Amino acid sequence: MRVPSPESLDVSRETFERLEIYVALLRKWSPRINLVSNSTLEDAWDRHIRDSLQVLRAAGNQSGTWVDLGTGGGFPGLVVALCQPQDTHLTLIESDNRKATFLRTVLRETNTEAQVIAKRIEQAPAQDADIVSARALAPLPELLDLALCHLKPSGTALLPKGITWKNEIAAAQKSFSFQWESITSETQNGAVILRIGDIYRV
Repeated sequence: MRVPSPESLDVSRETFERLEIYVALLRKWSPRINLVSNSTLEDAWDRHIRDSLQVLRAAGNQSGTWVDLGTGGGFPGLVVALCQPQDTHLTLIESDNRKATFLRTVLRETNTEAQVIAKRIEQAPAQDADIVSARALAPLPELLDLALCHLKPSGTALLPKGITWKNEIAAAQKSFSFQWESITSETQNGAVILRIGDIYRV
């Protein structure tokens, strides 16, 4: 497995050391509880870490409460937490108790503060978040429905999407009104991070 440098990821050495602990735990736990597919585990730095870091950069200077929906193996929410963005409080919602235990283990081993809620997204207490993120969780119409459970009216959803993202935008516009912009993915051709705000059901 090729390990990048802190400079190539544009993170501090302290953050990089936390990410190294995370990747080691991911490799240890994933075969047992299927955190990521085996085909991407060997390339975890590029396929998962770097991919999640660009979601953090898409937030710009926005801070406050950040909620990651369906965190699974930790992408992008746990990576964001390990980077400890200033004045940002992270909450990770993951209904699978085994995966929630993994997330708590990484937080403990890296001495990182974040909340883990082991409930279904729609059953978790409303978070009134400034930022909501989710990766590889659901089609955009369903994702916006879930985001509204936890996003404050002035909040922003940061949602990585693959090459069919334009079709997902069109499908979502049948049920929702929203403002959006696309940020070109650095890790997958044709993919984007959708930055969505002013979300209302129609």
